[in-house]
Amino acid sequence: MSLDVQRKGCENFALKNKLIIKDTFGGTYESAQTDERNEFKRMVTFAKNSKEGISYIIVYSLERFSRTGENAIWLSRQLRELGITILSVTQPIDTSNPSGVLQQNILFLFSQYDNDLRRQKCVDGMREKLLRGEWVGVAPKGYSYDHSSNSREQKIVINADGRYVKKIFELKAFDKLSNTQTCEVINKMGFKITMQRLCEMLRNPFYCGLISHNLLNGQVAKGKHPAIISEEIFLQANEFMKKNAKNFHGYKQNKIEDNLPLKQFVVCAECNTPFTGYIVKKKNLWYYKCNRIGCKCNKSARHLHQKFEEILDHYSLKKQYVNPIIDAISELYFKRSSESIDESARIKTKIAEVEQNLATIEERYALGKINDDIFERISSKFKAEKEALEESLDNSFINLSNPYKTITEAVEKVGNLKDLWVSQDALEKQQFQFLCFPGGIQYDRKIDHYRTLNVNPVLKLIDSISGNFDKERADKPKAFFDLSASVVPAGIEPASSESESEILSIVLRNH
Repeated sequence: MSLDVQRKGCENFALKNKLIIKDTFGGTYESAQTDERNEFKRMVTFAKNSKEGISYIIVYSLERFSRTGENAIWLSRQLRELGITILSVTQPIDTSNPSGVLQQNILFLFSQYDNDLRRQKCVDGMREKLLRGEWVGVAPKGYSYDHSSNSREQKIVINADGRYVKKIFELKAFDKLSNTQTCEVINKMGFKITMQRLCEMLRNPFYCGLISHNLLNGQVAKGKHPAIISEEIFLQANEFMKKNAKNFHGYKQNKIEDNLPLKQFVVCAECNTPFTGYIVKKKNLWYYKCNRIGCKCNKSARHLHQKFEEILDHYSLKKQYVNPIIDAISELYFKRSSESIDESARIKTKIAEVEQNLATIEERYALGKINDDIFERISSKFKAEKEALEESLDNSFINLSNPYKTITEAVEKVGNLKDLWVSQDALEKQQFQFLCFPGGIQYDRKIDHYRTLNVNPVLKLIDSISGNFDKERADKPKAFFDLSASVVPAGIEPASSESESEILSIVLRNH
């Protein structure tokens, strides 16, 4: 039934029963399979908070109210406790008695059951279509649906963007460019693409004529669409990406000697050459050394590890400062990101709405209720809107579901950096090292200690706060915002201060 017919039916029902309509809601084709619909939430809020005493919610049928089954039963009970009754135009039920309530609840459950059946039919239909080699959804970048003929058979062709897609794979497979370099080259050619979309594109076998979809449960089907690249080029590009997978700060995941975690991380202060390592087999002792001719800087691995643990101890957070700093950073977080949180929540809500609209249009398309041309036009619009929203969300300040818990865990982790480093394997140690000191550190044999060239701003902030707390009386703590803006005191090596927002962002993202 159309929305106009449903609305007219509700108005006639109210007129017949001498009910005064205070407001109307809906009319946006929002699916009843979720109770997170904007109009639905607005209606429930209006009914609960209205000072005019709402007595009834009139719907054309109970399935228009909700298809969520048990949640609809719970909500209807909450409304009855407020004196609000749900009335159905086509299903007159007296819910003033237990039998009527039971009948209404059964209809709510049947609505959910019917919705689940339709979803299953839709999924089965989409899966069969994929197995036939036909695509479901918006055509990937570089492709378009061809509706020039009257044939019902799906036809996908390569559009003008196809040449850029081909160039992307060639840059990876033949020129061996990194993802960042590939993005720069392609963007200069006029084809705008983000790093995230680039990775998704490179992993999509659709471009070599194959179809992979989560509905196929790992199965790959031969597509009816033309391939932009060969399977060989696709495999070469992905093999190169696999070999060049990187960890924190660009560190490659090569095999690491367990006894030499500081290898390539520590550099010689005199010649700036990264340390390598070796073992004296007769003594079973490991050493680090500088390979620069004429430098001859050799040091026991045990000695350098001990010195590195001393540096970590220096930046570890004292136990008595854990709770004050958690409270201070939490206060700073909520101060700096309140607007960002609201904006992120708004964007997430909008993304959920777009995804729901996209799912609805795909379901209607799978059931044959709309043709290819309408589906491509509307679904492309929703897809583009979703990508734009996701990009906005990626660029937002900080997205945390439980800020206080995250901040607490992040701060507690720096309570004993030495033990955290010692307890990890070699690969984890190197990741941790680069996280604490991006770019590595220098060993100066003249002073027999390290020079920290670039310290994680989080550690600098904690070092600054700890130093200032030591100078203050317990009953007169210094304001956190003053501390975070102060110059970081010289530790093993002087370091500059950071802005509050930047430090806060790093502490949470690093965690």
